[in-house]
Amino acid sequence: MAVSLLPAAPTVDDVGGKAVAARTGGRVRPVAAAGIVLAGGRSSRMGRSKAWLDWDGTTLLDRVCGVVGAAVDGPVVVVRAPGQELPPLPDGVETAEDPVEGRGPLQGIAVGLAAVVTRAETAFVASVDLPFLHEAYVRRVLDLLGEHAVLLPVAHGHHQPLAAAYRTALAPVVAALIAEGRSRPPDLFAAVDVYRADEAELLADPALREHDPELRALVNVNTPEEYASARAQGR
Repeated sequence: MAVSLLPAAPTVDDVGGKAVAARTGGRVRPVAAAGIVLAGGRSSRMGRSKAWLDWDGTTLLDRVCGVVGAAVDGPVVVVRAPGQELPPLPDGVETAEDPVEGRGPLQGIAVGLAAVVTRAETAFVASVDLPFLHEAYVRRVLDLLGEHAVLLPVAHGHHQPLAAAYRTALAPVVAALIAEGRSRPPDLFAAVDVYRADEAELLADPALREHDPELRALVNVNTPEEYASARAQGR
């Protein structure tokens, strides 16, 4: 278990979940989970905002928000860059503006966690560029969080911090890291209790294994070529 390097940060027990979790079926499940969708970023390789990309008659942002909203029982918040224009959002979806552009995804995670910390114990964080994201994956990740601070999927040869679950009590920890200039997701993972779930553990859930045995939920689109390929594959 990692030990926080920040003297004023909450301990692992503070963000661990014993006092804020309900047991169902022998597993620990959060009382309330929020959704955070990161819509900012420069999209330099795509050449245009990913949030506005068409997907099956709607926008990619609308699709990802809809999936996340259907899988969680708390608020859904879209984090946008300063002044970023967004497409129409599903009813009830909120927005939070990142005050500083260009600091990377951990800054967006910090803004999102701060927006929901008083209303949910956990949050599923997704980037906007996940066209194949679905409810079974979101629920599996939240189920696996248990009493840990972070549930970090490891699949397709990579850690997946933008399709992961976080305790919202991490908000001040993340903010302190960023203030120190430590603004990468690995900086957070070195400071708190992280549970890494590999493909086998993710797919041990029958619902996820049946729906998505190849974990296409984690396929993201960063370039026009990847976007075209994803559209050709369909939903």
